[in-house]
Amino acid sequence: MKVADARAAAALWVMEHASLHPDFMGAYFSGSTITMPDDMEMPAASDVDIVIVTSHREPPVKLGKFEFHGALIEVTYMTWSQLSSAREVLTSYHLAGSFRMNTIIADPTKQLGRLQSEVSRHFSELEWVRRRCENARQKIENGLLAINNSAPLHDQVTSWLFPTGVTTHMILVAALRNPTVRLRYVAAREVLLEYGFSNLYEELLELLGCSHLTPELVEYHLGELARTFDAAAAVAKTPFFFSSDITAEARKVAIDGSHELIRAGLHREAIFWIVATFARCHTILAADASPELQESLTPAFKAVIADIGIHAPHALINRSKKVLEFLPALSKATEAIMMANPAISSK
Repeated sequence: MKVADARAAAALWVMEHASLHPDFMGAYFSGSTITMPDDMEMPAASDVDIVIVTSHREPPVKLGKFEFHGALIEVTYMTWSQLSSAREVLTSYHLAGSFRMNTIIADPTKQLGRLQSEVSRHFSELEWVRRRCENARQKIENGLLAINNSAPLHDQVTSWLFPTGVTTHMILVAALRNPTVRLRYVAAREVLLEYGFSNLYEELLELLGCSHLTPELVEYHLGELARTFDAAAAVAKTPFFFSSDITAEARKVAIDGSHELIRAGLHREAIFWIVATFARCHTILAADASPELQESLTPAFKAVIADIGIHAPHALINRSKKVLEFLPALSKATEAIMMANPAISSK
């Protein structure tokens, strides 16, 4: 399927389903596909991200991933109050990128169009790029300082892993690249190599704990994840915001997509999403699986986190400190990338 066809399927779903709700205020494309050319083959391990804007005071529960007319679509909801200020959107590193170009699917009130026009006009200005880098840095600091040491191990790992992974987003924001989720380390690697920061990239991998991993070891852990993934998908009942990522339809993203990275020589980059998915599976298992099933699958999870240096929950405290200590060097590098980026205006 071509990217254009996948987008057309997503737009059709919006028109046939989302637009019929009285609180519908519009929809737009988000994520990695917004920069893909129409005639490109849709990557098998990618989905089309769309955001539905509503007039609700609070956004509805994320609809998540599903297939529609042959395309894998992921739907997220957002309230208009979260988008009403162009200044706030320009400051938000995870919102601004969707409005740097016209990604609008439907705009019955014309408000999205006005917002997109304003954001795109200022998106590449140095002041706003700096603010978005700082927004990402704050997310790292706030996340790592908020880890609950009394939470289950899988929740603690999640609380450490995602803020640690936002280090890549600071780099991507500085380069005006999409702060992608699953492929964040792959994308950051490209930027750092392009701007001459290969040593910094190795430091990012060390912070994640995967710089020493071999393809064979990562392949082994992926096989164990596949077994855990299938078990969690089979028993899942309790809704979580990531529930649609652990389903039969999403398997080609979490499992097949990781296989693709390993085959491409990017096994270290694959470990981020492998560990993230492992932890999410165990959140589901803790809620919905029998104690016997949980017990049988726990050793595989403990093995993968041990291989990235987490042998006990208290290790996460030291790992978090190392990330926080790394932030000044990371900020210096992102500033250098911004200064060297010809697409960024000093206006």
